[in-house]
Amino acid sequence: VSVCFSSMLDVGKWPVFALLPPEELRLIRQACVFGSAANEALYVTVNDEVFALGTNCSGCLGLGDLQSTIEPRRIDVLCGKKIVSLSYGTGPHVVIATADGEVFAWGHNGYSQLGNGTTNHGLTPAQVSTNLLNKRVTEVACGSHHTIALTTDGEVFAWGYNNSGQVGSGSTANQPTPRRVSSCLQNKVVVNIACGQLCSMAVLDNGETYGWGYNCNGQLGLGNNGNQQTPCRIAALQGVNIIQVACGYAHTLALTDEGFIYAWGANSYGQLGTGNKSNQAVPTLINTDKERMVEVAACHTSHTSAAKTQSGQVLMWGQCRGQAVACPHITHFASTDDVFACFATPAVTWHLLTVDGDDYLTVAQSLKREFDSPDISDLKFLVDGKCIHVHKALLKIRCEHFRVLLNETDEESIEIHQFSYLVYRAFLEYLYTDIINLPPEDAIGLLDLATFYRETRLKRLCQETIKRGISEENAITLLSAAVKYEARDLEEFCFKFCVNHLTAVTQTQAFADMDHELLKTFISKASRYGAFKN
Repeated sequence: VSVCFSSMLDVGKWPVFALLPPEELRLIRQACVFGSAANEALYVTVNDEVFALGTNCSGCLGLGDLQSTIEPRRIDVLCGKKIVSLSYGTGPHVVIATADGEVFAWGHNGYSQLGNGTTNHGLTPAQVSTNLLNKRVTEVACGSHHTIALTTDGEVFAWGYNNSGQVGSGSTANQPTPRRVSSCLQNKVVVNIACGQLCSMAVLDNGETYGWGYNCNGQLGLGNNGNQQTPCRIAALQGVNIIQVACGYAHTLALTDEGFIYAWGANSYGQLGTGNKSNQAVPTLINTDKERMVEVAACHTSHTSAAKTQSGQVLMWGQCRGQAVACPHITHFASTDDVFACFATPAVTWHLLTVDGDDYLTVAQSLKREFDSPDISDLKFLVDGKCIHVHKALLKIRCEHFRVLLNETDEESIEIHQFSYLVYRAFLEYLYTDIINLPPEDAIGLLDLATFYRETRLKRLCQETIKRGISEENAITLLSAAVKYEARDLEEFCFKFCVNHLTAVTQTQAFADMDHELLKTFISKASRYGAFKN
């Protein structure tokens, strides 16, 4: 199985991006979709500009107001910041870590989850500074209303909602500013963090895993259901080296250094992948058909689980669009992100979507880029005194007419007299892109060319383009063209349009200038159609 690389972040599966024009989508390098109905989005472009769109619930878009926006708006204060980690809560509040190790937070703050010592919502990104100013944060994770952050030294800081001990402070009082999570994490080096709705997890550099907070579904993996106000080591994983954890709403997934997956916690949707729906308070090894796993994925907003194998296969289980899938199911997706885009409820991102910066183009994109570019062109057409640069090999592959013509000639330039520059260029561009780039009136000339070169698909596309542009003014002209080029389907379409708009059409100049034979045919056909009945 080949591994798939791409430079453009494919956000096509996330509906909130459907309104962005292709030229904007091409610039996206990082993105996050969140919100109770996957109706909030943030994205970073290739120029390190940050944009937001969506309903802006609790000011979570960081735009300085509570206005919803269907058009992307720029978050000026974040432009150029280089985001390395991003997480969000259900308020929602949003927290990011930058390449400089700074932390910014904004949005809902009813439980001090922004870490600024207040409970006022934050409408613009503000740096979280208490106890963090001389630290470099590399990763952030949010539960429903609390936040934890991991530093380069392997320390964890936590703040916000603490009703179940999820801040790890030893009490259940909310934590208004970042506080270091110590007790049994003191002098230990944490390398990975994750949050469920009301709990927190940390993986150490020695492969041990610790959990704290809410535990009524067994999501801390301790073998009991009691909440924990300070970090507790998961003893059942003794001797197993964990390298990554991911938390769902109330379940936890852990990946070992040998590529195995353990799961524990809530299981009413089959999200543990054990084949049944019983909760598990201790880590349970999941059967993944001896395939080595390289990533586990879950999100605190849903009961969906996903994983990726070494060969690039993506598995999913748990709640999948309302269906409970109790065993890992093989999908045709290329990434775990696609599982969340297509099957999670709400369909939000489980981590920051990021693309590598290599500028890879698909075959179609590469060909489109070379059209009419002189760089490596080996043939030019001269039409109306203008030049169009093309590639012989491509024309031969794409068009029977050129396959024959170019095998009989090794000219480097060919003059065209019977078609206009506009039409001929559109034809050649179509061979490179499969798309017609012409207004309806000019598509008539292309229809003529398609008929001449016996290009059936092109002829059909021309007819569609012309139909979309029909009006009372041009209906007769289009009808005449359809008759001339034997485009039956189009002729029928134009004829019906003329009959339905008879009064207006017969008063146009084109009708007055209509060819005598065509006029006779038109009148007799229209009368058979009942156009003249009173």
